[in-house]
Amino acid sequence: MTDPAQRWRAAALAAACLLPFSTARAEPSIADLLQRLEEQEQRIMVLERKLEIREEADQSIASSAAVANASPRGFSLQSADGQNQVKLRGVMHFDGRYLANDDPNDVKDTWQATRIRPIVEGTVGGIYDFRFTPDFGQGRTVIQDAYVTGRFNPSFQVTAGKFKVPVGLERLQGSNDMRFVTRAFPTSLAPNRDLGLQVGGKLVDSRLDYAVAFLNGSNDGASSEAFGDVDINDDKEWAGRLFAHPFAESDNFALRGLGLGIAATYTDQEGTAAQPLLPAFRTPGQSTFFSYRTGATPTLADGERARIAPQFYYYVGSLGLLGEYTQVSQDVSRTTSSGFRDASLDTTAWQLAASWFLTGEEAAFRGFKPGSIFSLENGTWGALELVGRYHELSVDDDAFAGGADSFADPAVSARKAAAWALGVNWYLNENLKWVLNYERTSFDGGANGGADREEEEAFLTRVALGF
Repeated sequence: MTDPAQRWRAAALAAACLLPFSTARAEPSIADLLQRLEEQEQRIMVLERKLEIREEADQSIASSAAVANASPRGFSLQSADGQNQVKLRGVMHFDGRYLANDDPNDVKDTWQATRIRPIVEGTVGGIYDFRFTPDFGQGRTVIQDAYVTGRFNPSFQVTAGKFKVPVGLERLQGSNDMRFVTRAFPTSLAPNRDLGLQVGGKLVDSRLDYAVAFLNGSNDGASSEAFGDVDINDDKEWAGRLFAHPFAESDNFALRGLGLGIAATYTDQEGTAAQPLLPAFRTPGQSTFFSYRTGATPTLADGERARIAPQFYYYVGSLGLLGEYTQVSQDVSRTTSSGFRDASLDTTAWQLAASWFLTGEEAAFRGFKPGSIFSLENGTWGALELVGRYHELSVDDDAFAGGADSFADPAVSARKAAAWALGVNWYLNENLKWVLNYERTSFDGGANGGADREEEEAFLTRVALGF
């Protein structure tokens, strides 16, 4: 096709050639004709420049046009240069709970929307990532995540805001990647989300992840919203984690899925009657089986709290293993009519969980790629995964010493809870799965007269949607 500028030039030259026939009968001089030709060339040059400007503007518009995308990972809108992006994702977990026996705390069998989380995340300026996650589950509104991360270098990234504390392994696993309806007992000792600053990144050719955070501090198993997302004292908490993939580049494929890590926290905080800064622990069926004394003479956090959490996972083929151990050493005190008592109490928890895809999919700590999706039309059924775990939580015996002056009441709080679970996960596609768990928990103590609390049998189910 002829270029528009060439068409304009040809038309102008033709007009110039015909000009002598359309003007007065007086014949123009050669000088007049040359002048007219020069004027026409000037007009043509102006027209050509206008066309160039228009083409440049069209190219600029095309190069700056946003790129929209929809995939099983969510919806996104991205600038043409890839430096700015907004993603819309979401999580919805609809759970059912049935307890085979009567619960001493009168926990009811129920259906509930445990998580309803629209997720807005993205990148600005090519290196600044952000995430905002409200949660409307369980009849409440909570800000789960609200942070910005500057990816200045793979080995140096800075995060500010509210985010997951880098401690518990299963806690750091995304809610859509959980193999069970509830997390295991070690997660009850690890902090959840907190506000602060974190520095982290990848070292040694990305085989070692590190994170160091300076935080307000949150109770075992809890988040900062327990304090209204504000700090209630001047003392802060340090948290750190190292996690290695020592054989990530190994020629031995069976070793690549091994990850080993350790995490720790430290703070020195004092509780009050209004906020003792102490936890309570719940069963998989969500019944409280341990709590410190409250009331007129409550047990308070009073001094140092240190956590240590070694952890590992191993994924090879369709098999996955996850294990972690967490110990919390907490200084506590209590003032009663008999006087002042204080102690340092150790609470420990551990778990070992296994998963296996019956349908042959590749197991991983995060993410899932189904071999097929559920489709009656095509006669495919998706992926099936068998899961099992054992986990325990033990409270220091000194928490129950002292009779009526003890830090915890042995008539209502158990010294130990041990649980085992079996389950099956049906992945209808990459975004939707149905979880079925049977979990049985036994206790040491926790009933009147030093007797053991009755075992809990819980049937748990979940429909989980994530994109």
